[in-house]
Amino acid sequence: MEIPQNLDGKFRFILVAARRARQLQAGAKPLIQALTKRATQVAQQEVSAGLVPIEIAPPATLEKNPKKKSGK
Repeated sequence: MEIPQNLDGKFRFILVAARRARQLQAGAKPLIQALTKRATQVAQQEVSAGLVPIEIAPPATLEKNPKKKSGK
């Protein structure tokens, strides 16, 4: 399986494919015609073909010195 250019690594590919496989198992219709009926393989093929929309949120920023609230 080739990792699409819009993904930043194998781990993200696996996460996206796993989420899509769960959708397929829950009854979602496949976006491709695959030779196999296995949800995991169909999901991997869909992600590799770029058919699954992927939105990567920017990392959350943490404040260095958060203000402490006093209860007094």
